[in-house]
Amino acid sequence: MIQAVDRAVRVLAILQGARSVPLSDLAARLGLAPSTVHGIVKTLQANGMVVQEAGSARYRLGPVVLRLGNAYLGSLELRSRAFAWSAELARRTGCAVRAGVPLPGEVMIVHHEPRPDGSRQMSEVGFVVPAHATALGKAVLAFTPDADPGELRSMTDATVTDSETLRAQLDEVRRDAVAAEEEEAVLGECGLAAPIFDTADAVAGAIGVVVPVADWPVADAVRTAVAETARTISRELGASRWPVPVGPVN
Repeated sequence: MIQAVDRAVRVLAILQGARSVPLSDLAARLGLAPSTVHGIVKTLQANGMVVQEAGSARYRLGPVVLRLGNAYLGSLELRSRAFAWSAELARRTGCAVRAGVPLPGEVMIVHHEPRPDGSRQMSEVGFVVPAHATALGKAVLAFTPDADPGELRSMTDATVTDSETLRAQLDEVRRDAVAAEEEEAVLGECGLAAPIFDTADAVAGAIGVVVPVADWPVADAVRTAVAETARTISRELGASRWPVPVGPVN
């Protein structure tokens, strides 16, 4: 590992969690001297990845980060396949649809299909959600051998924060191939999701629906629609079967 690159990445990771951060806070969180961190952020600033707020020592992410993110989304085959099928899933279920790809302990939303009722909705593309508290994340964790869910932090009173309880839930997901969550990440929202596999029969991500708690539990037809959509996308990505079984889980 190249130390300078690692430190720069850590700076960007800290900045992604706040609108802006003082240089002193960056130094404290990194455990480095302010002069060292100042050199890092000035280098990132020169390349457009960090911006300094006028008249202050506070820094935030720069526009190049967005350009890189858009380039990543444009190159992601799972997203292009999800784009093609999520509108149909939304039509069949009447729900908003999310597709996500795994990060360590999290899932990043790479496509969001709004509810087909025409109501005003905010795009969630780029949002990062904890894997253990979302249907998308549980669908990914269940079919990823030796997956590490990371810290089981509480998002709501319903969030599963006990590792044994989560392990039991993931066992159920492996049996049913569809994951569920009830207000674990956001109050008023429930979800169903199913895993998507790629040509190597590895988990590439997941797709699912967002269900208002007033409409929960959902009909079997919704579960079927989610599973069929995940199976179709997996087939288009080259998966040999769906779901792909996993070996013994530690």
